[in-house]
Amino acid sequence: MTKCAECTLHGCELNDMEKTMKDCPSKETELQKQAQALYREKENLQIAHTASVVEAEGYGSLCRLEEIMLFSKKNGFQKLGLVFCIGLAKEARIVEKILTYNGFEVVSAACKNGAVPKSHIDVTDAETLSGNCGEIMCNPIGQALLMNSEKTQLNIILGLCVGHDTLALKYLEAPATILAVKDRVTGHNPLAAVYVAESYYKKRFFPPKDGEK
Repeated sequence: MTKCAECTLHGCELNDMEKTMKDCPSKETELQKQAQALYREKENLQIAHTASVVEAEGYGSLCRLEEIMLFSKKNGFQKLGLVFCIGLAKEARIVEKILTYNGFEVVSAACKNGAVPKSHIDVTDAETLSGNCGEIMCNPIGQALLMNSEKTQLNIILGLCVGHDTLALKYLEAPATILAVKDRVTGHNPLAAVYVAESYYKKRFFPPKDGEK
């Protein structure tokens, strides 16, 4: 079972197989051959090559949004989809303004598109914040289908909830990238909690188990 997150050797980064874990995926010869073959497919090769070039050109100097624009330009992506949470409508307007100013055509879709009530997915009154299952659900599948119908070349996901992003990614036909994710507690910066996981958030992430103090 691959456990890269537990590895401190990182021999893969140095191409030194002497400094790898026993179950290092670098040693999975057939799997790696399959992956390398897929990189040679036209679309994969273009995206992977451009991603590496953008990494080098923007390293430590370009923010995420600047890198997305550079990546899009180098790939010839002119029509971009902006799939966003309505709770980040202000941020979405600013992002769309920036992208448009820089020469992109932007198609945007809010999560509440379609005005579908939560009762449609069998949510009960008790399972809602408002106590009313008639409240409007997020519609990531609708967002994805809208992007597909508009033939976007790259889709940017901004602030979708856990699970809603899963469905959007499942149904989007064009490639997608993440600008930001939803985290109401940390100002949409989930790594903030990871950085304090062994201090301020220790009791949240590692609550005492039965019999422990």
